[in-house]
Amino acid sequence: MLQRDIVGLPTSDYPPEEWALVETGFRPRYTAVTETIFAVSNGYLGLRAVHDEGRPFAERGTLINGFHEQWPIVHAEEAYGFARTGQTIIAAPDPRRFHLYVDDEILNLSKAEVRDYERRLDFRTGQLTRRVVWQLPSGVVVEVRSAVLTSLVHRHLVALRYSVEVLEGSAPIVISSQLRNEDDSRTNAGDPRLARGFEHEVLQCQGARSDGTRQVLEYRVPQSGMTLACGIDHVIAGDTITEISSVATAARGKTVVSADGVPGAKIEITKFAAFHTSDSTATHQLADRCDRTLDRAVREGWDAAAADQASALDAFWDTADVRIGGNATVQQAVRWSLFHIHQAAARSDDLGIPAKGLTGSAYEGHYFWDTEVYVLPFLIYTQPRVARNLLRFRHRLLDAARQRAIEVGEVGALFPWRTITGEEASAYYEAGTAQYHINADISYAVEKYGRIAGDLDFLGDQGAEILVETARLYAELGFFRAENGDTFHIHGVTGPDEYTTVVDDNAYTNLMAAKNLADAALLVEHLAAEDRDAYLRLVRRTGVSDDEVATWKRAANQMYLPYDDDLGVTPQDAHFLELQRWDFEGTPREKYPLLLHFHPLVIYRHQVTKQADVVLAMFLRDECFDLAHVQRNFEYYDPLTTGDSSLSTSVQSIIASRIGNASKAIEYFRYGVFMDLADVAGNTSHGVHVAAAGGVWLSIVYGFGGLTDTGEHLAFRPRLPSSWEDLQFALLVRGQRLDVTVERHQVTYALAEGDDVTILHEGGELRLRAGTPVTCDITSTWVDLHREVHD
Repeated sequence: MLQRDIVGLPTSDYPPEEWALVETGFRPRYTAVTETIFAVSNGYLGLRAVHDEGRPFAERGTLINGFHEQWPIVHAEEAYGFARTGQTIIAAPDPRRFHLYVDDEILNLSKAEVRDYERRLDFRTGQLTRRVVWQLPSGVVVEVRSAVLTSLVHRHLVALRYSVEVLEGSAPIVISSQLRNEDDSRTNAGDPRLARGFEHEVLQCQGARSDGTRQVLEYRVPQSGMTLACGIDHVIAGDTITEISSVATAARGKTVVSADGVPGAKIEITKFAAFHTSDSTATHQLADRCDRTLDRAVREGWDAAAADQASALDAFWDTADVRIGGNATVQQAVRWSLFHIHQAAARSDDLGIPAKGLTGSAYEGHYFWDTEVYVLPFLIYTQPRVARNLLRFRHRLLDAARQRAIEVGEVGALFPWRTITGEEASAYYEAGTAQYHINADISYAVEKYGRIAGDLDFLGDQGAEILVETARLYAELGFFRAENGDTFHIHGVTGPDEYTTVVDDNAYTNLMAAKNLADAALLVEHLAAEDRDAYLRLVRRTGVSDDEVATWKRAANQMYLPYDDDLGVTPQDAHFLELQRWDFEGTPREKYPLLLHFHPLVIYRHQVTKQADVVLAMFLRDECFDLAHVQRNFEYYDPLTTGDSSLSTSVQSIIASRIGNASKAIEYFRYGVFMDLADVAGNTSHGVHVAAAGGVWLSIVYGFGGLTDTGEHLAFRPRLPSSWEDLQFALLVRGQRLDVTVERHQVTYALAEGDDVTILHEGGELRLRAGTPVTCDITSTWVDLHREVHD
């Protein structure tokens, strides 16, 4: 039950194109939103789509993954184990800036007379391009073109082009190309989701130099100790250029090009920018790295950078594309979502994925469990190398998680709710540290990756260590209760729903912990029997014992799952059904999200959920529920779910698909797929909802594509929305490619290569052979499934 409408950007200015996001008119009212949705990034380095001239703007942002300042968390009343150190992503100097002066008049789009305009984010070239025709009061007319890309091949590189051509009249032209450090002007304005600003100077200059058209700046961040070097260099072309000058200061580096703007004159500047960061390396060494990056870029030129970008995206779309026939608007939104996942993840390499990617500073650039549950499935099935990198990053945080477990009186490891460095950065423990399910979310992704990608080396090494330490925590955290049938209970935790905190036997946590415990036990026993070397390495690193494994198996088998016999539903926790239901009828729309308008204690006393909790458990642990039980749970919790979190819609759509509720499945899918393009949550300006973008893929493949993957074989039960002509997607499974094409009354499965594979279609086994597509009838319609559930 979402308290919002889907009101998209006007198609007159933002027409639906299947392979691009296009803006055909300059509309200042959408500045904040378009800075987000037109942003470019490669997973390490991101640029909000502020116009090249720097104005107008809502939030300037050159964001580097993991580049942050730290600050002491001050608690009004201290207690043992509270989080101590806050971490906030900070903006790096902006390389996009081109100040254009024609006849000494500066181009500012909000004040200029613009005769023609188009901005385009191309999903296949990875370039953000813009064309502006500017008419001055004097009658001079110039055409301004620009392009920018954040390289998917060279992760430290940004390539830009800016050209000015005189179409009518004559006037002197000056272009000031800058690398500009701006003061931090952010404020969270009382919204806890936004990043804090800093009163002190967060970038302290350690050096600035200019050599020809190259400028390099060096900075140190005072509290975190992180270091940064960034530089720009230029290739300048034009027959009427009269002067080129350059300078570098602590605040900026710039190259200024002056030219005679006679009719037909054209000045083109190709700019390359390099960024290198570290938590320990001296700035002068990073500056040397910038020089090497810039030397290569200038030597190879713009065309090579553009060709590399297009080639990288060709490879991405080959496995990741989802094709939807008959609905161009949805197709555009789906590809935009997948493109932004790629931008957030592709070259994150040894880092995580911030909640907003690198399109905004909201949530302070922190990494959350959203990645493992909502984004990694897409990457596991389409970009397994990237998925592996993200899980290896989690493993690098394992020592910090071990330390956090000690701080809260447990053993094993406790991964943080939000972090950059591995330390818990949430001061609000009720909805932060208490989310013990995060261990199981990460372990779930580890097991899924190992099983689907077939990467037994990772699973038997870093993966096994994660599974052991997270299982170890649950075994210590919970307890057996003999008087209740010798069941295993976990108390004092918070599930995914942040509107219900510190509860006993949260169903989601218990179900996920049970899988974590069982998977850890199974893997340890497998290694002991089949890979003795890996087993002995694991024992040396963790000290895992046979007695521990036996306890994990017993706890997993005896895990308590609450159930209400009268309602026939799974209570969200032991006492959730005892709470008073929230007065939804008496709560006006403007009071959502509830967290911004009601004291937490008011919310905690009611049956109301911020996001899917039991419903999410039914998706991830579908083998634990029959369809009739799923139906009852869905119908009970759907009216209680506010959708104040963008994480709900995809899971609600999937479960609605599985129980044959076509209207709800499509309704929630539409909310999810247009979450940012239609500003459904009202905060697209803060950055892309990356997890919601991952949820778009989930709702298509697991929902309408009918995939379930918790059994021995992949299983499919597809059903198309009525407005789609067909649906096509690919899955990579243990190195083999499976193409799935769903039409109205039939589906075709095609195995590209490799050994035979067995799948299930509508419950029946189907053996696929490489190069021999198999077409099957879709006999189960939405109506049939809905009837089956109710029967």
